Formats: sequence, structure tokens, C-alpha cells
Amino acid sequence: MTNKSSSFSKFYMLLIFIFLYAPIIVMTAFSFNASSSTYQMNGLSLHWWSRMFTDNAAMEALKNTLILAVATTIISTFLGVLAAVGLFHQKNKLYKSAMMSVTNIPLMNPEIVTGISMMLLFVFAGTLVKKSEVLGFSTLLIAHITFCLPYVILNIIPKLRQLDFNIYEAALDLGCKPLKAFFKVVIPEIMSGIITGAVMSFTLSLDDFIISYFTNGPSFQTLPIYIFSLTKKRVKPDMFALSTLMFVVILILLVLMNIAQSRADKKEESRI
Repeated sequence: MTNKSSSFSKFYMLLIFIFLYAPIIVMTAFSFNASSSTYQMNGLSLHWWSRMFTDNAAMEALKNTLILAVATTIISTFLGVLAAVGLFHQKNKLYKSAMMSVTNIPLMNPEIVTGISMMLLFVFAGTLVKKSEVLGFSTLLIAHITFCLPYVILNIIPKLRQLDFNIYEAALDLGCKPLKAFFKVVIPEIMSGIITGAVMSFTLSLDDFIISYFTNGPSFQTLPIYIFSLTKKRVKPDMFALSTLMFVVILILLVLMNIAQSRADKKEESRI
């Protein structure tokens, strides 16, 4: 009975993985198609990959996406470290609990609700300052920081809980200034959480569509929105190549994040 249950579980997991990754595999395969057909393979070619890099609109959207993702990662990581340290050292338990609950809201809130509410907020703020073209890079950046920041905070706080603050106190007793002790003692110990939060921020910002769709303007278009605009007409395999490139980049970042997390866990176990 146990062997049957185990075999059924493995078969069930295999079906789930096929269901999840079969579309990506098909998309990747057709990005190497020699013809423009999206349903029949006619040989292998790198034509669509080379054409992708000559598409000015796609490359502009890719550049915008990378600029937005990098800016979001830097700001959300910086603010996340400060917020995590502040929340960890907060003595008022009621305030701390309330702030942690607020931090979890962007994670649990449906993206479409977040996107629409932020769009209305930005438009309302624009009317107050009498500015018609309010949506653009700045609103996208604020929106992306809003939903990426909780991931940074929630990745750093567990590392702060594992930290022995007696080491920090010892550094202060030996004459080290608080700021220098923070960078020399605390930051190295929570670096794995910072890296994990930063990578998550980058990947979430890179492939976000729903929130970006509601908070972007005509002057700044990200790659997911550009790809969505192409679905209104026939999609060519060069977009398959571009989507495959995005998937590979995100996959590499997630693998690196898991490696960093695994090394941090092994380092923690060796201390114990």
C-alpha cells in the first residue's frame, strides 16, 4: 500500500511539472524554429534570436525593464534593511505586531487590487498637484518598491533572530562606533537574507505585469507590457526568444539564490 501511494505521488508530481513547464519548453523550442510558424517546426535556426536584438521597440522595453528592476532592487533592499532592523529592535509588541501585519498585506493582497488602488492613488495625487501626465517611471518605481519591500523585510528578520548580538555589544565595548560595528558585525551575518531579498525583488520586478499595467504611462513601457501589446496581433517567434531569455535569466537568479541560501544554512549548522 505504501509503495502504491509513493508511486502515485511521484506520478502526480510528474503531471504537475509537465503541466507547469510544458508551455515553456514548447515556447523555447519554437524560438529556434526556422520558419514563422507557431504550430509547426520547420527546422532549427537562430534567425529569430538575431532578429530579437534588432527590434528597437523590444530592446527599448527590455532596457526600461532592467533599469526599473535594478532601481527597485537597490531602493527596496536599502529600505528593507533599515525597516527590518527597526522592527526587530522595536520594544512595543503591539506596534511591532501591527507593522508586521501591514508588511504582509502586499503579499496576500491580489495584484489586481494593488494595481488598481495604486493607480487611483497616483491619479488623485496628480490632480492635487495639477499634473495630468502623472503615470510613468516614477509611479512604476513606487509601485514596484511597495510590493518588493515586504519580501526583503521578511527575508532579513529571520537572520536577525539568529544573530548573537553579544558580538555586536563586544565590538562596541572594544571601541568600535555603532555604525561601523553595524557594517562590520551585523551586515555580514545577515548578508544571505539581504541577497535573497534583493534577488527576489529583482525577479519580481522583472516579470511583473498586472501592477505595472495599471501604474505605467505612455512614456515608459516595460517588457511584459510590450509583449502583452503584441498579443493583440499575431505573435512572431522573436517574442518567443525574448520570453525565453527572460525565463533563463530569472531561472539563473533563482538557482543562485538557492545556492546562497543553502550555503548560509550550512554555515549556521556548522556553528551549532
